Amino acid sequence: MFDRDGNQKVDRQEFLVLEEIFGKKTEDDGSSESFRRQSPQGPPKTTLMTHLFGQKGMDSLDFNTFFKFMDNLQTEVLELEFLHFSKGMPVINEEEFAEILLRYTNAAETDRDEYMQRLRTRIDNGQVPNQNGITFPEFKDFCQFLNNLDDFSIAMRMYTIANQPIAQSEFMRAVKISTGHDIAPHVVNTVYQIFDKDGDGKLSDKEFIGVMKDRVHRGFRYHLMKYEGWEGWKSCVKHEMKTR
Repeated sequence: MFDRDGNQKVDRQEFLVLEEIFGKKTEDDGSSESFRRQSPQGPPKTTLMTHLFGQKGMDSLDFNTFFKFMDNLQTEVLELEFLHFSKGMPVINEEEFAEILLRYTNAAETDRDEYMQRLRTRIDNGQVPNQNGITFPEFKDFCQFLNNLDDFSIAMRMYTIANQPIAQSEFMRAVKISTGHDIAPHVVNTVYQIFDKDGDGKLSDKEFIGVMKDRVHRGFRYHLMKYEGWEGWKSCVKHEMKTR
C-alpha cells in the first residue's frame, strides 16, 4: 500500500503517510491530543522511527524486517500480560486464562461473573479434566488465532447450516483452516467451558465471537461507544474500575 516505487521496501517518507492518516483521523474524532507530524527531512524525532529507519532516517524497511518487529512487539505485550497472571510461573490456570480473555471485553460485570462461575462449577464437576495449566506458547497461539477472528467466523460457517453451534472438533478444524495453526485441545475445551451456556458441548457465534471481538481491540474501541446522562456516568465508572 505504501511502497510507492515498488522496490519491496518502505522508506521513512513513505512510512510517514501512516502518521498523516492517523493524524487526520484523530482530528476528525475531536481528540484533544493530536499526532505530532514529522518532517521527512532531518533526523527522526521518535525512538520508533529511529529504530526502523536509523539515526539519520535514511534506512529503508522491508516486509520481513517489519513483520519480525511487529511479531516481537506483540509477543512481548502478550508475555507481559501472561506474567502478570502467572507471577513468574511457566503456566496459568484455567481461571486465570478466563480472566485474561474477559479482561478487555465490554461484557457487563454480571456476565463476567457468570462466565467465571460457570467455569469454576465445571472444573469442580470434572469437565476440565487436564488441569496442568496453560503455557505461554499455548496462550500465544490462541491470541494469534483471535487476530484472525473474521476469517475464523467465515470458516466456522462452512461447518454449519443457519449458524447452528459447532462441536470442539469442528472448532479446531475451523481454526486450522483460518490460521494454518493448531490450538491445544485443552485450551479449546477450556474456552468451551467458559462460553458454552447450555452445556451441550457446542458453541455458537453469539456465545463466543461477539465477546472475543471486544478482546481483540483490547478496549481501544470503547471511546467509540456513546453514552449520555446517568447511563453514561455508570458506564464510565465501570470502565475505569475494570482497567485499573
